[in-house]
Formats: sequence, structure tokens, C-alpha cells
Amino acid sequence: MGRLRRSRAHHARRDVHRAARTRVRARDIDQIQFEDLDPKRRAELEAQPLDHELPGLGQHYCVECAKYYETDEALKSHWRSKVHKRRVKQLKEKPYTIEEAEMAAGLGREQRKPRVTSMEDIT
Repeated sequence: MGRLRRSRAHHARRDVHRAARTRVRARDIDQIQFEDLDPKRRAELEAQPLDHELPGLGQHYCVECAKYYETDEALKSHWRSKVHKRRVKQLKEKPYTIEEAEMAAGLGREQRKPRVTSMEDIT
């Protein structure tokens, strides 16, 4: 009888490397909300000049997902997809402010009224 093989359970390093990759990183939701959804900027992005380095010469761009597509059919197919609809739903939500983020981290000051402890404090 031979020796048993190890279970190969240590994949944590691989997952860290996958999470740190930036080659396929898209724009964050808050960047799209504050910059790209502005009507002037949106018109600029939808009518870009020809660029030979971008897919589809840069003519088929989804503003909500910040992605270029090869053909118009691919872009229309993307608009019908679940991924695009989920992204649009996320963009409709109100973004968090810096104050809300600090409060969640425990750095901000709460705006509470002082607690009344007895009837003498009221009068």
C-alpha cells in the first residue's frame, strides 16, 4: 500500500493574488455616480472619437458598467443582461457620504439628545 496524498487545502495565497489583480478592474460605482452619469460627461462617453486601441474602436460603450464592446449587437445584448440591470439598480441607490462612513467606522460624533435621568432635570 502506498503513501496517501496530501489534501492540498492551502489555496489562500492564490485567492489573495486573484483579488489583488488590477488588469480587469473596472471603475467603482461611486466614480460612475459622481462623474460619468453627469449629462455632459455621458454624452461625451457615448459619442467618442475613433480609437484603434479600444474594442470596437471605442464606439460601443456602456456608461453604467464602464465597458467597451466589439459590436452594437453585443452592447444591446449586454443591456438586456442581468449583470447590467443589477449595476443600474446599484447606481440608483443614494451613495454614502463621508460623514456616514466615518460614523460607521466609529470616528464621527453622534447627534443624540442628552438622556433625561430624573424628573428634577426636566423642571
